[in-house]
Order: sequence, then structure tokens, then C-alpha cells
Amino acid sequence: MKIGILMTGHALPDLIEDTGDYDAIFAQLLADKGFEFDRYDVVDEVYPSSPEDADGWLITGSKHGAYEDHPWIPPLEAFIRDIRDAGKPLIGVCFGHQIIAQALGGTVAKFDGGWSVGRTEYDIDGQTVAMHAWHQDQVITPPEGAHIIGRSDFCENAAMMIGDKIMTIQPHPEFTSHILTTIIDQRGKGVVPDDLLKTARDEADAPIDSAAFAERMADHFRKGA
Repeated sequence: MKIGILMTGHALPDLIEDTGDYDAIFAQLLADKGFEFDRYDVVDEVYPSSPEDADGWLITGSKHGAYEDHPWIPPLEAFIRDIRDAGKPLIGVCFGHQIIAQALGGTVAKFDGGWSVGRTEYDIDGQTVAMHAWHQDQVITPPEGAHIIGRSDFCENAAMMIGDKIMTIQPHPEFTSHILTTIIDQRGKGVVPDDLLKTARDEADAPIDSAAFAERMADHFRKGA
């Protein structure tokens, strides 16, 4: 099964050297599950020709805001609607979660409560699930017809199902402790409050449930294909 990875940003240079770019990081998360991957750097205005180019689609995180004025965002939103109309399975992570919501009629904005950084516990379908977060933007208003399947005390709309083919998640199942601490060290200072960075670093090696969520992502792709 071929998964098209829509790259809406690039990893930090040190991470690219250590782990590869976001496509490689997601490929590692979903390794040994029967998938092959194609990469499209939409952030650099490289787009697929059709939703039929892959059996399923995944939209990555990004340093950009879904509401920002970038030339690659409107074509990406149009392609999201094309994926929906074609009935292909789609998963969005962090920025991907947000841009899917926005493309389908929801609202994304900077959250007045500030940042969520590091290990965070979510209620997903009645179970406590821990993953690493890194965001200030949130889906404020979900698109019509969205079913909220995940939330936290900080983020009310943290995971959604839109129909049975689109699944989105605000935190980062692909973030390992190494990825998180690299971002803390190289992107956090002066952007995220120091106390949040310290807590995130202190808890970086605590257990998370990314492997279990990766299984859920794999099941979503297989069932939707």
C-alpha cells in the first residue's frame, strides 16, 4: 500500500542528518506495516497530480500556521478536498490536523492559553494516551460533521474523525524523546516559556503511546483503502 506524505515543512538540519526529514521520521513510525511511501514537498510547491497517486495520504507538521499567507497553502487545501471527494484515507498530524480542519470549513488560531510542549496526556476514545506535543495553534472550531475523538485539559479539539476516511491528531506520534529534545534545544528558547521547556525536557524520556497510535494509523489506512 502506497502512502503519499505531504511535506508541509522540513525537520531541523541536525535531525535530518540524524533521522532524515519528516517523511523518513513517519516512515520509521510506520515501519514493518506493509507500506511504501512517496514524498511531496508541498511547502516548496511540489504537489501530487491527483489523489489517485497514492492509496492513502498523510500531512505532516510544520513551523507555519495554517492561517498564514503562503502560496502553497490554498493548493494544499484544494487537494485535501480532492482527497476527501475521492474517498482516500487521510491522516493529518499537528499542522496537518489544523490544515485539514481549515480546508473543510473549521477555524484555526493561536490559542490564548499559550503553548503545549512535551509529554501530554489525552483522552482518546475514553483511554488515556500520552504523546509529545509542540504547538500553540489549535483547531478552535471543528469542521461541520467532525467527531471529536481526542481532547486534553489544554486542547479541546485534539483529535478528530471526519467521516470514516479522515483522521487528525494534534500531538506528534512521530516524535521520539531525541526529536523532542533537539527541537527544545534548537527552536524552543525565546519562543516557548522557559518553564515549559524545562518540564518538557525533564519528562522527555517518560513513557509515551506512539507505537500504539501508529497501529491505529496503520489500521486507518488499511480500512480506508
